[in-house]
Amino acid sequence: MTIDMNKKLPRPAGHHTITPGFAVPGAAKVLDFIQKAFGGEVVDRYDMPGGVIAHCEVRVGDSVVMFGEAMPDQGHAAMPASLSLYLDSGNAVDATYKKAVAAGATSVMEPANQFYGYRSATVRDPGGNKWTLCAIVEELTKAEIEQRMASQKH
Repeated sequence: MTIDMNKKLPRPAGHHTITPGFAVPGAAKVLDFIQKAFGGEVVDRYDMPGGVIAHCEVRVGDSVVMFGEAMPDQGHAAMPASLSLYLDSGNAVDATYKKAVAAGATSVMEPANQFYGYRSATVRDPGGNKWTLCAIVEELTKAEIEQRMASQKH
């Protein structure tokens, strides 16, 4: 078999130029969480004997995240991620935050309006990944953001 190394083939749907990935203990619990909290749909999944997730791809909205079980004995140490999930409105941030906590997430930051024009909240999933749920609620110029930032208490 000969492979044409110059041939350009399309990426799978939802895989952007950079597609995030992570490895965590309890990947199956994380998959369950992503499905319940964010409506994630499994695109691809490979299980090892015993049902441990070796590799999984889940679509959330228009993006895919890849992950699997951390297996330190095989050179795959735990490597949780920090991910931002853009939502359509401030109300969607609040609703998704509540859904995520009900699905097993730990609250890191409750929903709040931010000086830079976003409403955001942060949760940690059962595998230790940090998810920032956010929506743009104000359209601000860079100058307006910088002015607001200067007046913040540090």
